[in-house]
Amino acid sequence: MRKLALSDEILMQIDKPARYIGGEKNSVMKDLSSVAVRFCMCFPDLYEIGMSHLGIQILYDMFNSFEDTWCERVYSPGMDLDKIMRERKIPLFALESQDPIRSFDFLGITLQYEMCYTNILQILDLSGIPFSSKNRTWDDPIVIGGGPCSYNPEPIADFFDLFYIGEGETKYRELLDLYRKDRETCASREEFLHHASHIDGIYVPSLYETTYKENGLIESFTPIYDDVPKTVRKEVVKDLSDTYYPTSPVIPFIKSTQDRLVLEIMRGCIRGCRFCQAGQLYRPVRERSLEVLKQYARELIKNTGHEEICLSSLSSSDYSGIQELLYFLIDECKAKKINISLPSLRIDQFSLDVMNKVQDVKKSSLTFAPEAGSQRLRNVINKGLTEQDILHGSHLAFEGGWNKVKLYFMLGLPTETIEDIKGIGKLCNEIAKEYFETVPKEKRNGQKIQITASTSFFIPKPFTAFQWAPMNREEEFREKAYQTRLGIMEQLNQRSIKYNWHDTDVSVLEGVFARGDRKIAPVIVKAYEKGCIFDAWNETFKYDKWLEAFDECNVDIDFYTTRVREDDEVFPWDFIDIGVSKKFLLREWHNALAEKVTANCRDKCQGCGAASYGVGFYCHC
Repeated sequence: MRKLALSDEILMQIDKPARYIGGEKNSVMKDLSSVAVRFCMCFPDLYEIGMSHLGIQILYDMFNSFEDTWCERVYSPGMDLDKIMRERKIPLFALESQDPIRSFDFLGITLQYEMCYTNILQILDLSGIPFSSKNRTWDDPIVIGGGPCSYNPEPIADFFDLFYIGEGETKYRELLDLYRKDRETCASREEFLHHASHIDGIYVPSLYETTYKENGLIESFTPIYDDVPKTVRKEVVKDLSDTYYPTSPVIPFIKSTQDRLVLEIMRGCIRGCRFCQAGQLYRPVRERSLEVLKQYARELIKNTGHEEICLSSLSSSDYSGIQELLYFLIDECKAKKINISLPSLRIDQFSLDVMNKVQDVKKSSLTFAPEAGSQRLRNVINKGLTEQDILHGSHLAFEGGWNKVKLYFMLGLPTETIEDIKGIGKLCNEIAKEYFETVPKEKRNGQKIQITASTSFFIPKPFTAFQWAPMNREEEFREKAYQTRLGIMEQLNQRSIKYNWHDTDVSVLEGVFARGDRKIAPVIVKAYEKGCIFDAWNETFKYDKWLEAFDECNVDIDFYTTRVREDDEVFPWDFIDIGVSKKFLLREWHNALAEKVTANCRDKCQGCGAASYGVGFYCHC
């Protein structure tokens, strides 16, 4: 019987001790004598956040299907346990075996959100692993990063030995085989990393160097050896119906943030929203077959005790078999009293008919994401959603008995004007007006229309058409939020409208990390040394300490956020090939400035380059 890394005394002192004991249903235990490679998968945030992440569940299932590999998990300890572990010098440990992380061969860190970067340092620090790759030996695990933030790995490149660029199902077996071979032949750590750079999708930061111009811009980014690839091409799963999928996912002891089954129906998106990074990173569009999804659903329901199943994709309505899948799920889940969550569905008559049949759906709101308050700005961002679409969808919903609507907008989008900002309040008012015109007073049963408008702040991301765009300063964001509030207060139906807005300080930092280069790593270390950790959480975010860190490292925030980029600027992430070409993104940037709409992939192929992977339903270029 395994021994817990934490004593009963400590477990009694901390919040949610079930975060740290492992042993959950469907977690995997293996005999160490039969294991050649130990891999610890890390989500650098709290257990209940990480346990909601499908990507880790997929890789956990895949690694543990390999006879020679045991994959375990680790998450960021909460602030209370973090303090105790430092005071008592308790090394960070994996949940399954409770063994120290430093005893593993690999530590794989998923990079989902830029504001978790100091938590990466927390994981390394508590594990006794040097922050910098160059200071590690074979006594330390190989630290590898993956996920959406790895598409600009440069701000955190110094902390990682490797990055896996793309979808993890394709090349990990080759990497593990190389590791076993190099260890058996007594290769050095440096030799292994050099060999690993020859595997498609693997980026080894230590094998590249950056030179800068006098103005701080990148002059060149080149490998230091002739045999190291100049570009790293994203890995893609070509057949989603014939790959790994966790039909017996680990069931947490405590409620996770998204406490439900997840059925991933497709990857990629036919829409061309110019602000959306995921829409470009996950091209080309690939679907799972209907029969495979039905089988997955049956097994997931059988192997877990979850009371809700959720469809996962960037745009569920664009899945070719959506109607048959939803009707199957309704029949399958009804008798078992399992709710169905339907995110990213267009609000049309079919969707509303389906939602009327789904248990408890009337307790929730309908959600639209117009992103911008005016049609002009929606054309700039290529949203593909008109005011008429929104009002018609609202009309259908109100006829069906809904009276709650959530609307999501962004402030600070390129070319934005005060008229665009005021348009947010006007659109909300029009929706309220549509409710009063659609539902006669005698049929409202005392119900009132409830509209919630939420604004986040636009952050230009790599591999989007807006990677060239300047970002607003904090004071500009705050002024725009104020003007949005004023615009709502000017409306006739203002009492029916509630307004929420995002924090400006976090947005500025996220903007720095999103488009940063290797000069950012010392700032992250300095901020961590000043106590910055769990920066994604309002109660622990210390913006003043971050500003001190930037100042002490002589790094200018505005250089990474508000500066205008020229068309030919070399970006820190240009060495990564995601299939979508920089030429296409630049064309879309100029289309945005000209307020030109680009058709979606289903209507017309735009020649983005993703067809080079040889898969995809709508790629014909």
